[in-house]
Amino acid sequence: MKNLTKDTEFILIGLSVHPHNLHFLFVVFFIIYVLTVIINFLIIAFVFTDSQLHTPMYFFLGNLAFIDIFYSSVTGPRMLHDLLTQNHSMSLPACTTQVFFFIFLASAELFLLSAMSYDRYIAICHPLHYSQIMSWTVCTQMASGVWVLGFFYSLVHTLFSLRLTFCGPNTIHNFFCDLPHLFQNSCTDTFINILVILIVGGSLGIGAFSITIVPYTHIFSTILKIKTKHGKLKAFSTCTSHLTVVFIFYGSIIFIYFVPTTSNLFTVNRVVSVTYALINPLLNPLIYSIRNKDLKGAVKRTIHHMNWKN
Repeated sequence: MKNLTKDTEFILIGLSVHPHNLHFLFVVFFIIYVLTVIINFLIIAFVFTDSQLHTPMYFFLGNLAFIDIFYSSVTGPRMLHDLLTQNHSMSLPACTTQVFFFIFLASAELFLLSAMSYDRYIAICHPLHYSQIMSWTVCTQMASGVWVLGFFYSLVHTLFSLRLTFCGPNTIHNFFCDLPHLFQNSCTDTFINILVILIVGGSLGIGAFSITIVPYTHIFSTILKIKTKHGKLKAFSTCTSHLTVVFIFYGSIIFIYFVPTTSNLFTVNRVVSVTYALINPLLNPLIYSIRNKDLKGAVKRTIHHMNWKN
């Protein structure tokens, strides 16, 4: 058995073992990463500068965009580097750091989606008391709670991963380090680590999922009572966008962390990982923006203001 040392390295297999695919994949994912950063940054800029977007809904959307920029940056640049180089090794400290930030930002997004569901519930089911319940103090406290919970949840898993020792080829059949990859390469019994995932992760995950989904039973009941067709469509629009993001995100989490990875599923796991780590951060702003009249209005006002200055 090899002792855990600072010299321990992992070899990332990456997205493809075929050299002729690498440059094509680099171009595709470089475009995806750049678009992710630009679009999410623009949403943050619009939310920050446009007074008509200074509402709790867009405050949380701005937080989501902020998370997605850094979330995609945890894995994206390293993957792009590996697609152009022959050296796919990653040191244990670098791998552990990537695991920490990946779990931190992923769990923060999980909790933020719950906060966004609660915001939609209050806005649709209790509109007369919305401004009182969702005050800026409450919104700030909820957003702070999202970041703090994500940080400590990730810290727990990262600290428990430090007890692991590694031996053998130390090969990771993916393009980034994550907890399941560490478990697969560990010479130490991972029972405690898996137990922490099931107990802590399961409890927080079920709690977050309940807070995210349960309000929608009340939301849809309230929407059906709205008399005007325009009112129904507007309410459904904001809800369907949020639910689409939720189901894509939760589906990826369930597959990666709760479906055992075997050699037959390495390719499928990589595809889901790409969706989870790189595609979702691009899809999120697009899903929220395509049918969002407020954001479209902010874009038009910005363009008009720029033209007026010129």
